Amino acid sequence: MTLPESMNLDIEVDEEDVAFEEEILRNAYSVKHWLRYIDHKKKAPRFGVNIVYERALKELPGSYKIWYNYLKTRRKQVKGKIITESIFEEVNNAFERSLVFMHKMPRIWMDYCSFMTVQCKITRTRQIFDRALRALPITQHHRIWPLYLDFLQRFNIPETAVRVYRRYLKLFPENAEEYIEYLIGIDRLDEAAQQLASVVDHENFISKHGKSNHQLWNELCELISKNPDKVHSLNVDAIIRGGLRRYTDQLGHLWNSLADYYVRSGLFERARDIYEEAIQTVTTVRDFSQVFDAYAQFEELNLKKWMEEASENPGEDTDVNIEIRFARFEYLMERRLLLLNSVLLRQNPHNVPEWHKRVKLFEGKPSDIIRTFTEAVQTVQPKLAVGKLHTLWVEFAKFYEANDQLEDARVVLEKATHVEYMKVDDLASVWCEWAEMEIRQEHYDRALAIMHRATAMPKKRAAYHDEKEPVQLRVYKSLKVWSMYADLEESFGTYKSCKAVYDRIIDLRICTPQIIINFGMFLEEHNYFEEAFRAYEKGIALFKWPYVYDIWNTYLTKFLQRYDGSKLERARDLFEQCLEHCPPEYAKCFYLLYAKLEEDHGLARNAMAVYERGTGGVEAAEQAAMFNIYIKKAAEIYGLPRTRQIYEKAIEVLPEESSREMCMRFAEMETKLGEVDRARAIYAHCSQMCDPRVTVEFWNGWKDFEVRHGNEDTMREMLRIRRSVQATYNTQVNMMAAQMTGSVAGGTVADLAPGAKDGMRMLEAKAIEMNAEAAKSNGVKPPQAATAAGGASNIMFVRGETQGLPGQQGEKVVNPDEIDIDDDDEEDGESDEEDGGGANIPIQQKSIPAKVFGGLKKDDEEEEDEN
Repeated sequence: MTLPESMNLDIEVDEEDVAFEEEILRNAYSVKHWLRYIDHKKKAPRFGVNIVYERALKELPGSYKIWYNYLKTRRKQVKGKIITESIFEEVNNAFERSLVFMHKMPRIWMDYCSFMTVQCKITRTRQIFDRALRALPITQHHRIWPLYLDFLQRFNIPETAVRVYRRYLKLFPENAEEYIEYLIGIDRLDEAAQQLASVVDHENFISKHGKSNHQLWNELCELISKNPDKVHSLNVDAIIRGGLRRYTDQLGHLWNSLADYYVRSGLFERARDIYEEAIQTVTTVRDFSQVFDAYAQFEELNLKKWMEEASENPGEDTDVNIEIRFARFEYLMERRLLLLNSVLLRQNPHNVPEWHKRVKLFEGKPSDIIRTFTEAVQTVQPKLAVGKLHTLWVEFAKFYEANDQLEDARVVLEKATHVEYMKVDDLASVWCEWAEMEIRQEHYDRALAIMHRATAMPKKRAAYHDEKEPVQLRVYKSLKVWSMYADLEESFGTYKSCKAVYDRIIDLRICTPQIIINFGMFLEEHNYFEEAFRAYEKGIALFKWPYVYDIWNTYLTKFLQRYDGSKLERARDLFEQCLEHCPPEYAKCFYLLYAKLEEDHGLARNAMAVYERGTGGVEAAEQAAMFNIYIKKAAEIYGLPRTRQIYEKAIEVLPEESSREMCMRFAEMETKLGEVDRARAIYAHCSQMCDPRVTVEFWNGWKDFEVRHGNEDTMREMLRIRRSVQATYNTQVNMMAAQMTGSVAGGTVADLAPGAKDGMRMLEAKAIEMNAEAAKSNGVKPPQAATAAGGASNIMFVRGETQGLPGQQGEKVVNPDEIDIDDDDEEDGESDEEDGGGANIPIQQKSIPAKVFGGLKKDDEEEEDEN
């Protein structure tokens, strides 16, 4: 079959294609029918589908879909072919023909450029990329540039790439880092440094790699410092120094970069100057460490290089150079501590301790020490000083003193007294150090004159704590200065001058209790006892408790030593005045001293009255000791019977622990006096505050007492009291336990599960064990209580639940554990113990005749026992 003559093509058509040809004839401008025909011819030889594409494009030259598929098909047909074959040129021609109609389609240009890049035709490919950029609108250039840049990087065409990159950055300046990396990769470092410098200078530049401006700056410094022979268009020194002003937290790295630049340039002396400038200007220890380590390494490598050259070419000049460089290296290492100190002083030039350290570094160099001290006192400002500024002046003066230059030392201290210190104590220290220096030189008159100047009243008075006024107007109230002045007057002055100093201190109201005591002792040494007592009284008027305690103690002691009992009324007045406002914690010694006075020189009655006052005037912790002293003195003066009232009062006043001990002592005393009944009554009274489980010692003591002095009745009474007291304490314990265990809303555990051990039952069992132990320790058989039905344990408490006796339903409910409290409990208990605890012996009871009130009828059993 042949095509119609209207096609003007002699093409043989297969029978399978007839249907498609007929459709094409009917719809020659339908893209869908052409694509259907093309899809049918895909499996045909390549020229067959190409002819269909060509026929379609002849009818529809503006169809993007047909052109795109056609070009895609042609590229697939050349895959795997050698790029020199003519078929590649045919495909190129097809692209060129398509661009006549499709020159605004970026995909066609992208495919054409990618296809040309594979053919390695550099110039023609570059021209096509340029044509694409000119043909497409600027909004679509971002689709072409990645392919263009990839083409440039694939081939070694640096000059072309640089020019293309410059065009690219005009449209996309934010991608400058990509260009810089490319330049570094092709070793065009000068232009790379220029681009990096422009990026750093651009404040609004945002790195696509997440680098900060500081990181970019460090990269620039590293680039230009390590490649001085390749970077010529930039002023490296100016750039790095600009970074030093801009990035103050990286000074060490930047200084090292600048020095490294000169080292690599071969300018070693210039590099050494840079290192010296760096260590003289950095302000942090970290930066100093970086620069110093680099400097030391530079000197070491330089020395090593010269030594290698000397080994190869020995000579006198070489040896001299080696010695010079070795001396430089040694000098650098010797200066390390001094340079580090300079760094710390640059951080804070008002740091006084660092100035002292600097002076120590110059030990053995007097001129350097004087220069350092001078610089320090001129640099440090009092308001900003860290540490004590006056120590610089004092150490400066001591340095001159150590070198026998007293006049220079005095000049320094004179200037130090005019410095406006922040605290009065600093100026006072200067005056005191000056006086001590004169004392060391044995110029005592000069020392007194200096202290007289220091304490002289200024023309304008100022309050001591008024910081608005200079310290020179306030130093006259410094206790430190006056104390030293008083010491000097005591040592080297006269009585009148020293007394005047102490009087002046008291008048200024700056004295302390110790000053008053010192004043009094000074007057006593010169036998002015009344003057000393008046000084003590002045101190007492100035101070309050507790600060006046030492003054009163000294005053009263000295007064008693002086007058003994000759001025008894005056001494009593002093003691009364002292005790009037004396706090309880300080009163004990004064009461004892007062009572001792009355014992030795007064009346025993007065002494006892003082002791009695003392028992109530001291603090609670010392009352027991005071009562003991009171009892001892009362026994010595009046005898033991007089101490009964004191014991009774002590038992009433003292806390329970001390009262218990006092009761036992009271009972022992009564026993010694033969008053057994009194002693027994005291034991009975004390038993109410003695828990048998805790105070075993008391109950053992009472038991021993009854064994020695009592009988069976008194022993039985003691045991009854013990059980009663223990029951009282057990009740208190049970009440607390009930409060703790009774918090369950629905009742106790025993209520919920009968027979289970709840907290109360555990407490009862523990109490039974404790009672048994206490009874064994006392040698008494523990009482047996009735057991519950079916139980084997003795229960000492009244049970909380009740139950009926077997076989008595409907009758009165009884409690088998009920305790029958009666007047004859002790006797019943004793009989129960004798019978084994299980028998109930009937006891005959009779009424007592009205005539017999002096005794009780004895039981029959007791009469039989007596018989």
